[in-house]
Amino acid sequence: MIHFTQEEFLYRKKSAVSALKVANLDALLMFAPESHFWICGYDTFGFAMFQCLILTSKGELHLLTREPDLRQAVFTSTLTTKEIHIWKEIEGSNPIDNLSKILNDLGVVGKIGFEGQTVGLTDYNGQLLRKSISHLEEASELIRSLRSVKSPSEIKMHRQAAKLSDDALDIAIQLASPKAFEGDILAAMQAAILQGGGDYAGNEFVIGSGPSALLCRYFSGRRYLDPVDQLTLEWSGAYARYHAAMMRTLIIGKPSSNHKRMHAACVEAIEACEAAIYPNSPMGDVFQAHANVFDKHGLNHARLQACGYGMGAVFNPIWVDFPMFYENNPKLIKEGQVFFLHMALFDSNTDEAMTLGHSVIVHQGGIERLSRHSLDLVICN
Repeated sequence: MIHFTQEEFLYRKKSAVSALKVANLDALLMFAPESHFWICGYDTFGFAMFQCLILTSKGELHLLTREPDLRQAVFTSTLTTKEIHIWKEIEGSNPIDNLSKILNDLGVVGKIGFEGQTVGLTDYNGQLLRKSISHLEEASELIRSLRSVKSPSEIKMHRQAAKLSDDALDIAIQLASPKAFEGDILAAMQAAILQGGGDYAGNEFVIGSGPSALLCRYFSGRRYLDPVDQLTLEWSGAYARYHAAMMRTLIIGKPSSNHKRMHAACVEAIEACEAAIYPNSPMGDVFQAHANVFDKHGLNHARLQACGYGMGAVFNPIWVDFPMFYENNPKLIKEGQVFFLHMALFDSNTDEAMTLGHSVIVHQGGIERLSRHSLDLVICN
């Protein structure tokens, strides 16, 4: 189950090897599942246990993992069985010993980069790593920066993910009505994505109504919608692990004047953000465009400290693929990046929420919206 051609994987590995040499690294220890997936297609949740994918400056690629993931690696990746190494799980075993042996066998003697900013390396295992292997250098951005610009094949995956996101919104709008159960809405949204050939997203879908519509995180517990209510949804279609997140606050019954005011501000803000996105523009400018609109409308107290982030092929626990749009972020936007823009207003003074969000592709002349849905306020009866 490999989603890209051998030629594309070879190009990715060559790009990574070139980046290694520029960074003066003899090898890179990859712990991020996103890096594994990008460079060879390896697809598993086995990163919750210890595993490491080694890339040397000679272009050698070797995986150290647990026995249950041997067949997983053969089935999903370009790795051969000779490139897959299993560490034995017995009381007192230390997988870093196996890792050290592989590095020695590969003749790695210089500086070694490693990915520390990932859930694929716990603090416990990170401490073992530092104690046992010398000449380590933090290099989490090396593969992440290469992944941020998408190939034409990856863009196709994002487009399919966006279609699934739109399909999920269609069914949510159909079901959102007085007395509707949040659990039914969630189930139908997820079903639309899975039945469309998609995957589970990188984190739980966010759903909240009534007072909990002001939350932007999933929590346990479902309720029935009132005759007049607000329903905040944040979700993402996922296809071959690639995401295209969306966000909406649906109004049940009659919207308040404040809902209408906040929605108008959200539309203005997302359009201002889109106008600020083009190659070589700083990401902080996009955040500032969002902040200027909301502040002008007197909604500074209700806005967040970020208004979006990268999309990509990512794994649990979150679908966020850095970088983010936050104040003064100097990182320059590149053609071929995919971003999720979320305009979120949570007004604790009135207990009212309004959100609007979709994913976009960066082209030379600006952005392309991936969603087919309009920016209109959604009112369900």
